[in-house]
Amino acid sequence: MTPANKTLVKLLSVVLLMGGLSWASVPFYNWFCRVTGFGGVTGTADAGSDTVLDKTIKIRFDGSLDRDMPWTFKPVERQVEIKIGETGLAFYEAHNPTDRPVAGRASYNVFPYEAGSFFIKIHCFCFDEQVLAPGETVQMPVSFYVDPSIVDDLDAKYIHSITLSYTFHEIDLPEGYAALDTGAGAATN
Repeated sequence: MTPANKTLVKLLSVVLLMGGLSWASVPFYNWFCRVTGFGGVTGTADAGSDTVLDKTIKIRFDGSLDRDMPWTFKPVERQVEIKIGETGLAFYEAHNPTDRPVAGRASYNVFPYEAGSFFIKIHCFCFDEQVLAPGETVQMPVSFYVDPSIVDDLDAKYIHSITLSYTFHEIDLPEGYAALDTGAGAATN
């Protein structure tokens, strides 16, 4: 093998490696956060808390998009105040302004990070991939509570507000939608 061919093979290997790493970055980040608790990973539950305290906490909501995601995405309300242990319900609004269906998945975090394990999601749009049709606007719910044991934690008991942030990333369309998208593109050409 000539030196030029060796250089070409090395360069191609680097390009393939970088492409693979960028493709895997969102799922890897979500897995890493769930395993390590980094980024304020939340807990989940099938139902609300049995205990509701007389103490309140502010929950702030934030929404952003990966730079290649064509949707608009924002919280309907920026902040609520709930009792600790009380089930809260918030909505985020997403809109697909394109002329094609677009699939997305939300990654999330909670700040301050110490509050992550006390912020419990009962139901969340982030548990599933979302597909929006061309021009579609939806409101997506998240139901949650703050675990009453937060008041006994040495670090978390001084937290008076929690910020729940979501970032939507575009993902490949599920198989059924991909066929519709291909068919629509062929019909308009």
